[in-house]
Amino acid sequence: MIEKEIKKFALGVEYDGEYYHGWQRQKNCDSVQEEIERCLSKIANHKVHVVCAGRTDAGVHSIGQVIHFETVSIRSKHAWTVGVNTYLSKNISIKWALEVPSHFHARHSAIKRSYRYLIYNSICRSSILYKKSSHVYKKLNILKMHSEAQCLLGNHNFSSFRALGCQSDSAQREIKKINVYSVNDFVVIDITANSFLYHMVRNIVGSLIQINFIKKENMMKNLLKKKNRSYAGPTAPAKGLYLLSVQYPDYFNLPKFKDFLLKYNNDF
Repeated sequence: MIEKEIKKFALGVEYDGEYYHGWQRQKNCDSVQEEIERCLSKIANHKVHVVCAGRTDAGVHSIGQVIHFETVSIRSKHAWTVGVNTYLSKNISIKWALEVPSHFHARHSAIKRSYRYLIYNSICRSSILYKKSSHVYKKLNILKMHSEAQCLLGNHNFSSFRALGCQSDSAQREIKKINVYSVNDFVVIDITANSFLYHMVRNIVGSLIQINFIKKENMMKNLLKKKNRSYAGPTAPAKGLYLLSVQYPDYFNLPKFKDFLLKYNNDF
């Protein structure tokens, strides 16, 4: 009997986190992972398990999540994208599919991850964007936020921005880029790092918002030195957070991220 060859595929995934209790499969809760595995299994005609680049929390969205799975079924890229999308709900979409070598791993092979946080900064709330961004009605000082954020660049202990329940052995992370800028009524915070701690981005954002209302200089630098979560600002709401992109070594030839959400020249 001839054994069927096992092939590995990477997929790019976009989803609206509003409708799910996070990425990870859970009992009695809708999750992104569970729905994707169910729909992939229909196309593959066997049970499929997927691994993601980064697990997102309830309410967090994705523009550029990357996953991998293995299969013995022979299907076209069209089947792994358009075919799977016919079974998925409208809140999840497979954007691309690529066969990858067996040593590729969606999480362990990643070298950078980028998140974007959207703040709707207007005195009046938006009914359309209410669940896709966080609303701050007081005018934010973008230049101050950007300037204060630059102290976070580099390799540091980010214990001050680490949530309780974080299971990582170390709080040491390297932020490679952090930008705060505006587009119309939006204040946008883009953060790229090798990896992130539990709630790290949302805790950084909460602290950056807080510096607008506290008359202290070098607040972010001091928070970093404290290495204590109790000194930092409140956790920003999940609905404003997007997993924007995941970067891998060039030799995997994965599709390059295209920033269609906002027009901004940001080299991830």
